[in-house]
Amino acid sequence: MIRLFAALPVPYDISEGLARRQQGLPGARWTPGENLHVTLRFFGEVSETMAGDVDAALATIAMDSFEVALQGAGAFGDVDRVRAVWAGVSESEPLRRLAGKCETAARRCGLKPQARAYSPHVTLAYLKRSVEPRAAAWVQGHNLLHSPPWRVRAFALYSSWLSNEGSRYELERTYPLS
Repeated sequence: MIRLFAALPVPYDISEGLARRQQGLPGARWTPGENLHVTLRFFGEVSETMAGDVDAALATIAMDSFEVALQGAGAFGDVDRVRAVWAGVSESEPLRRLAGKCETAARRCGLKPQARAYSPHVTLAYLKRSVEPRAAAWVQGHNLLHSPPWRVRAFALYSSWLSNEGSRYELERTYPLS
């Protein structure tokens, strides 16, 4: 079994800007710059055969390159416990279309539809223990975040390997856009 997801890697210059914001939250496990990405579709744990099918389906996606930018900050969780903080992605019709094509590819391979609506973001930290007011203050302090736009010329398939220190991602394949 292999755990897979399709994503846009965050360029180095953008991740450097995000790294300056990765502080001030006790209990946060900050995401290393090389792991920062905008998820298009999480496939989960799949067999090697299914992984090959997903790869083949993603390889058929045809789209023009487009630009995206980061905007705002937020958190996942509830009133009792914040699980993660993130940088938002400016509204982008081409990004939503690409995510939709990745969803279609997953369904063609027989995977179940995503349960949640697509919400593009870059996870900056996971929180094991969070103090709600501190997490809310961090989000408020970073809600004006705005990156320069970058051109998306490709998307990628990654494998994810879980450990006590967090996830390690490996690039499996890149799919160019026109």
